[in-house]
Amino acid sequence: MTKAAVPIGVVAIVLMLVVPLPAAVLDLLLGFNITAALLILLVSMQIKRPLDFAVFPSLILIATLFRLALNVSSTRLVLSDGYAGKVIEAFGHFVIGGSLVVGLVIFVILTIIQFVVITNGAGRVAEVGARFTLDAMPGKQMAIDADLNAGLINEAQARKRRTEVTSEADFYGSMDGASKFVKGDAIAAIIITLINLIGGFAIGIMQNGMPVGEAVSTYSLLTVGDGLVSQIPALLLSTATGIIVTRSASDGDMGSDLLGQLGRFKQPVRIAGGAALALCLIPGLPKLPFLLIGGLFLLMAARMQEAPVEDELATVTPADDEPKPDSPEAIAERMRVDPLELEVAFDLVDLVDTARGGDLLDRVKALRRKVAMETGLVIPLVRTRDNLDLPASQYVIWLNGVPAAKGTSPAGTVLAIGDALDGLPGRPTREPVFGLPAKWVPAELQRQAEMAGATVVDRSSVITTHLAEVVRQHSADLLGREDVRVLVEMVRRTHPVVVEELTPALLTLGEVQRVLHALLTENVSIRDLVRIFEALSLRAKTSTDLDGLVEAVRSALGPAISHPYVTPDERLHVLTLEPAFEQRLLEAVRHSDGGQVLALDAGSVDALVTGCTGLLEQAESLGLAPVLVCSPQVRAALSRLVRQVLPRLPVISYTEVSRTAQIESLGVVSGAVAIR
Repeated sequence: MTKAAVPIGVVAIVLMLVVPLPAAVLDLLLGFNITAALLILLVSMQIKRPLDFAVFPSLILIATLFRLALNVSSTRLVLSDGYAGKVIEAFGHFVIGGSLVVGLVIFVILTIIQFVVITNGAGRVAEVGARFTLDAMPGKQMAIDADLNAGLINEAQARKRRTEVTSEADFYGSMDGASKFVKGDAIAAIIITLINLIGGFAIGIMQNGMPVGEAVSTYSLLTVGDGLVSQIPALLLSTATGIIVTRSASDGDMGSDLLGQLGRFKQPVRIAGGAALALCLIPGLPKLPFLLIGGLFLLMAARMQEAPVEDELATVTPADDEPKPDSPEAIAERMRVDPLELEVAFDLVDLVDTARGGDLLDRVKALRRKVAMETGLVIPLVRTRDNLDLPASQYVIWLNGVPAAKGTSPAGTVLAIGDALDGLPGRPTREPVFGLPAKWVPAELQRQAEMAGATVVDRSSVITTHLAEVVRQHSADLLGREDVRVLVEMVRRTHPVVVEELTPALLTLGEVQRVLHALLTENVSIRDLVRIFEALSLRAKTSTDLDGLVEAVRSALGPAISHPYVTPDERLHVLTLEPAFEQRLLEAVRHSDGGQVLALDAGSVDALVTGCTGLLEQAESLGLAPVLVCSPQVRAALSRLVRQVLPRLPVISYTEVSRTAQIESLGVVSGAVAIR
């Protein structure tokens, strides 16, 4: 019923434009109009920020339409009956009193105040506010993104702040249009008043046969009363509009701010009181009013307490909800280790500062989305900060409080990657991810470097690529218990039965984390959490052994594991084990607290490592990235051994080989030598 009240009211207002109203009903509606306008004015004075009264632009339109409908109804009664109810008649008598000329002059003055001063001023402020708000919107959005990427706020806070920025722009844009309603309403009131006055004279004299004096007196009284009843709500609404668009956000309402800010210092109040008393010395001026006013101001100054003048930059008091710098909470906050941090030297700040064209934060944000789509892991926010102790042009990537990688990115240069760079000036270096020969060349020589056949990368891309590689290599270390809980809750929203069957009935959250950690360690994407959880549920009913759980998940994922290693022409390059050697490895599998291991003699281990290393280097010289394929029973133990000496060689089982790719063998590893 409450939701339908406003639509019903708007329809009733439209009907008022065409349906005549009795004088008694008109009196009731006029009283409601004045009271509603007063309510709107009082609410506008109580709000702390414009968005607290976001419905105000629409309310202006409805109130204006309602007032115009009342004007039409009153005009109909004035011109047809010469009587428009007690309210209009009472207002007319009150203003005109004993002099028609004085009454008309007062009415004209009220109209000028409404139209020229308040309405025009509010419209101009609304227009300027809308323009500046829209111009500042991109900067505010970038500031929010910068705070998010720096870890100062979380995703929920960023969404809330973005919504507030958008709502503020929409509000001021709406207020710019709504102020035109107020201005049009003022013009319409003037025209309606003239129509009532001229039309009333004509009808009274020509149609009703009234004497000229009686017609002028009767219709002037009704016209002024009708105009005044309309102008008072319009004046209140225009004042509310001006207050809304000139209101700055603060912690208090307008009354509290006004008293607090005007009465903050006693010296201006004391001077104003003394000036009022000094005016009594001017001959001819009445003494009593200025004595009373001056004495009142001096009394106020004597009772006021002087507010201390503080240097806000030097003495900033912490908010009530912020811990003191030496409190245990503040110390604990400084002790907190961020999972992922990026420190930059002083001359790399321009890459982070969006005001200077820096896009590093935007690239890091895009990196988080890309890594999430590739690995299924939502990496934590990358806290980016400057460090004056770092050497010039250097950056450091921290992982769980420990430096994980370092690099340089000299200002005014680009990184040219290639072999034929001798003819270009610059500082030789190595590309930080793949170790390719490169050179930092001046940015103005980018075109020459490209013509020389080099791949040119800007500074932000170098840092972002380096950060991405560190994240991929250590993705398992970035998966915390809280992250696992978030992933589980995400699956619960779409597949509640899968989660309820798995945890905590079969596996704890910690055991699920261990499985996901093992998958990420071997660069297996955990995006398909539904299939992962289903496989864990089936395996956990018989055994909760970590290697068994991991292999069950890998078997469920199947060819999706080998798909990233398939070339664009649908080829999968593999290394295989000699059957006899693979059988020997299978017999050497032993179970330990850390999982399955291979209990091999030094000669067999050396043959395995030497064979894999030789075949891998031959493949890489051809630009190929092979995988080592073995039986599922030996895969976990073999992968644990190979990962220690050749981390870039993935180990997969036969069940994980892609069904659509064309298998191309690059060699066979035996217990003695590598076979081609």
